[in-house]
Amino acid sequence: MELTDRKKRILRAIVETYISTAEPVGSKAVAQLAGLDVSTATIRNEMADLTELGLLEQPHTSAGRIPSPAGYRLYVNELMDRHQLTMQETERINQALNLKMEELDRVIDRAGKVLSQISDYPVFTLSSAKERLTVKRFDLLMVEENAFIAVVMTDNSVVKNKLIRMPDTLSDTQLQLLSTVLNSSFVGLTLEEMRQTLDKMAAHSAPAAFRLISLVVEFAMDVLSQQTHQRLRTSGITHLLEHPEYSDLDKAKPLMQYLSEEREDAHLPVPMEGGTGMNILIGPENVSDALKDTSVVMASYDIGDNMRGVIGVVGPTRMDYAKVTARLSYFADSLTRMFGKGELPPGGDGNDS
Repeated sequence: MELTDRKKRILRAIVETYISTAEPVGSKAVAQLAGLDVSTATIRNEMADLTELGLLEQPHTSAGRIPSPAGYRLYVNELMDRHQLTMQETERINQALNLKMEELDRVIDRAGKVLSQISDYPVFTLSSAKERLTVKRFDLLMVEENAFIAVVMTDNSVVKNKLIRMPDTLSDTQLQLLSTVLNSSFVGLTLEEMRQTLDKMAAHSAPAAFRLISLVVEFAMDVLSQQTHQRLRTSGITHLLEHPEYSDLDKAKPLMQYLSEEREDAHLPVPMEGGTGMNILIGPENVSDALKDTSVVMASYDIGDNMRGVIGVVGPTRMDYAKVTARLSYFADSLTRMFGKGELPPGGDGNDS
């Protein structure tokens, strides 16, 4: 729809004021904020027109107006200024992401928690599964005579370890031989290929040796199995209670319960394919009933090795879209640089305003 410049300025003033105050916005406030040299009566007429166009809503009998989902959509698409991150925000994000030596899911979890703290909204993260996932390396570390730690590193940089206890003693030589067998026979194999190789090995291996091999290989197969699913994780769900829309616990509870369920198959409309970029779903644009009164803002990033991830924010439709999109964009770009290119974006991109 084509709006006059005055209507756009009025709509923008109402959206940004409502984002800040969570209270319906009246014509007097608009007159002060929009910088228009017209009477409040003229502004009221324009607000009435915007209401008829479906861009504003009038809650109850209040004289003020609030944005509708369509109003937020027009604001996001055409009226919103690009928000500039502060130096403090960029430094805090970089500190959270500067964990290259830690396993992937730990980095993503920490990134989600920091973004939730900065934005005061719940944040979800999701990494896509690699089509062919294999073990890159096995490391075995002796703990005591009848126990050792098996360390499995996958080719998507996930590292898992497990303490394995044996009924009999185990020498350093036996442990080294076991490590050689594992790294020569099971590295570079998919979950199914590892299972087939283990089955073939059972026929021509000594029972005691095969028991050792199978204990470590079965652990490695569990690690690969866990990585083949898309697991949705959420952080900062209680931040919802800080917003007036969710001061009523009966209203907040269904959404909090929905977001708290860590699930294998994501129900959020995440853009796992297609290239990097921002995706904003406002109110009824969300498919899930639990999200009908919320906005979901998502950004995708490149993990490397043909893997992708998504980080997103969930909050009321009265969300500060400019700040959220700026922070998400910086996070996604940082994660892409870190995982895909092995670097972080330079600090100091923001300002102190």
